[in-house]
Amino acid sequence: MNADWQEYLGAQGARIDDGKVSDFGNPAGELAAAREATVIVPLTHLGLIECAGDDARAFLHNQLTSDVNHLAAGSAQYAAWCSPKGRMLANFLLFRRDAAYLALLAADQREFIQKRLQVYVLRSQVKISDRSADHALIGVSGPQAAAALQNAGLPVPDAALATAGFADGAVVRLDDARYLVAVAVGAAAGTWQRLAAVAAPAGAPAWQWLDVAAGIPWIVEATREAFVPQMANLDRIGGVSFHKGCYPGQEVVARTQYLGKVKRHLYRARAAAPLAAGMPVFSPEAPDQPCGQIANAAAAPGGGYDALAVLLEDAVGQGELRAVPAEGGGIGLTGLTPVGE
Repeated sequence: MNADWQEYLGAQGARIDDGKVSDFGNPAGELAAAREATVIVPLTHLGLIECAGDDARAFLHNQLTSDVNHLAAGSAQYAAWCSPKGRMLANFLLFRRDAAYLALLAADQREFIQKRLQVYVLRSQVKISDRSADHALIGVSGPQAAAALQNAGLPVPDAALATAGFADGAVVRLDDARYLVAVAVGAAAGTWQRLAAVAAPAGAPAWQWLDVAAGIPWIVEATREAFVPQMANLDRIGGVSFHKGCYPGQEVVARTQYLGKVKRHLYRARAAAPLAAGMPVFSPEAPDQPCGQIANAAAAPGGGYDALAVLLEDAVGQGELRAVPAEGGGIGLTGLTPVGE
């Protein structure tokens, strides 16, 4: 996180741990507000990579699972970058800013993915840059989210995954009630102040819970190469094109789709104890063999934890599934429901 932006947020009451805003002094109240009211959130758990240059579109189209060739200037789309075995190294929310492409991803993946993508540039006219250093990412969510944007003098895209640029950045509409603002750091303080006149500040965990509630998975370092895109529902949110040419892992992804071999799917889960990405999940029928893995988890309004878990379909319904943290023990998962059905 940019030092000036961090200093400003600290002055607004943010508690910052390891470069991430944990809360503004009232974690439980902020989670409740995220569920019921309008909030603004510094998205310090996410990073931003820019891909620019004459060959940027062709480069990304040949690397990512989505159809970058047909990504319009006013649109965003989800995408993944896979290993040759079809396992996701990372996933992104991809959108355009003029001729450049901006890719939102988990912050703990940013450095690794940026360096690894650079290896494949070769002679292409492509420059891959970290824009997390000079842009602030702000999430706006709730019934008055559009009013908050208007109060800040920002554009309001009119449809999900539509984007709109402004002098210092861009706004991406994620769904009916959530927006992403990517704004140059120099203008971030003023933008935050105007948004805060309508919306209440909340820490990054509130946004992470909103993503879980919306069924939007993020590949983090702990789940790198854990899932084929369809296991995490990337195909259901427009993150996979089955009509484009080759990209790393394309043969595996396509074969999985057309042969109907997706045996693991994304589920919402609840637990009383803390859950974390990467935790293996076990069923009582096979206590020594994982039947799934926690993809993302967040503290829930009202207590407990909500999570997105990739689970073996046959294991669901075989009794209480348990997530196991690194230190051992077991955390019972309840309320399992498939995402996107």
